[in-house]
Amino acid sequence: MRYEYKDPKLGSILGLTDDIKNDNLRFTSTANTIKFLWNRNEEPLTIIVDDLELELSPNQLVTVTYLQHVSFSKTHLPLSAILFNREFYCISDHDSEVSCNGILFFGTQDLPIISVPADQLKKFNLWFDVFVEEFSTPDNIQGDMLQMLLKRLIIMSTRLAKEQLIVKTLKNDQIDVIRKFNYLVDMHYKTKRKVSEYAEMLFKSPKTLSNLFSIYNQKPPQQVILERLALEAKRLIHFTDKQNQEIAFDLGFNDPAHFSRFFKKMTQMTPSEYRENTLEIA
Repeated sequence: MRYEYKDPKLGSILGLTDDIKNDNLRFTSTANTIKFLWNRNEEPLTIIVDDLELELSPNQLVTVTYLQHVSFSKTHLPLSAILFNREFYCISDHDSEVSCNGILFFGTQDLPIISVPADQLKKFNLWFDVFVEEFSTPDNIQGDMLQMLLKRLIIMSTRLAKEQLIVKTLKNDQIDVIRKFNYLVDMHYKTKRKVSEYAEMLFKSPKTLSNLFSIYNQKPPQQVILERLALEAKRLIHFTDKQNQEIAFDLGFNDPAHFSRFFKKMTQMTPSEYRENTLEIA
């Protein structure tokens, strides 16, 4: 089962499948999409995100963005997926918990894995059935209806995330600061390496940011920035043919030797050693 909605004028895409492994390449585009991945089976299954294996238990959801590399090579059960691009849902790009900048997508350090409780499973399954039904009703307002249903999923999932993830211990304004910081790092890590630069954008002092992250046992802001930079370096080494010097310049390093020292400090391997190691594993 695979459905796709497209608006050529906006370049917007929304897709739904009950088996993303088989259908991933059958959509018009998945490269720049945000995805909900939902294990609707009675057994756990495995996906690979940025070269790390992730097990999804039955009735667990995870969201991934276009900033992450996802592989289904070890996924041996059908995995349901909803995918959409920013043109479909995020064109207004308002900053709220249910926007594309919300806590489900850019707001936490780790992948937001959400468990659908037994008492809410009926509601989620009903939503899925209505979503499927709406794809069979092509008319002038179909896009609006699908957008409303997608927002409904985001709202239901956000509520569960706030109950189940680390953010449940934070006040709303504190959630927003951490969420916005992580989002800004994802957008600017190549050019902004100092906590003070992000603090200025958030109208906070660097000390306030550091204290907030410390109080709630988050990684220090500076570490978040450096780890994001190192993660992108590993992605470029592992998933592209770019040479170390090209990667260094892509990531804002003027000197390849500086990049090599940074990478070794973060991973205990030089870029070349990391490349050789990934080739051996593959």
